Amino acid sequence: MVLAAGNPPVWFSSWSSLGEVLLKGLVAYALLVLFLRLSGKRTLSKMNAFDFVVTIAMGSTLASTILSDTPVVEGAAALALLIGLQFVITWASVRWERVQTLVKSQPAIVFARGEFLSQTMTAERVTTEEIRAAARQQGVASLSEVAAVVLETDGTFTLLREFADGPSSAMASVIGAEDHATTGSPHPPIAQARD
Repeated sequence: MVLAAGNPPVWFSSWSSLGEVLLKGLVAYALLVLFLRLSGKRTLSKMNAFDFVVTIAMGSTLASTILSDTPVVEGAAALALLIGLQFVITWASVRWERVQTLVKSQPAIVFARGEFLSQTMTAERVTTEEIRAAARQQGVASLSEVAAVVLETDGTFTLLREFADGPSSAMASVIGAEDHATTGSPHPPIAQARD
């Protein structure tokens, strides 16, 4: 196939460029795994919005390093920067509540005491079917068995059969929990939730 001058080849350029992509891919992948191991478990945890952005940026950086003229050392520096920023932000969010508020959303109650909380569901963009699916996934046959459903910061749902209030309650930081909490519950304790 003959191409006009200036147009890159569509299917195959050369064996040397293929070898370069394979070598750069191998080195960049190994560096990414090394950086992720060094940065700790938090980097690989369930994602909030900030973690999602960092993950997308790392993927883009890795692809640019492998497929473009970006030298591997520069790609590695960019990956290290992204992982370093993620480490600094999570370190700061653990120490200062204001940083945590900027980076992470709060969990929100979307179902309580037999009622779908439509205003919260609309604000969080959650449907009743998603809540029902979460119940099924956790082995709950009827929402009448559930005292509350919480939309967590990573987008997962937690189903609770008991609803406690007070400062030691797991619901203390959940948006809307104070509006629906009463001490005690007619429901038995829930079995440990499955992912």
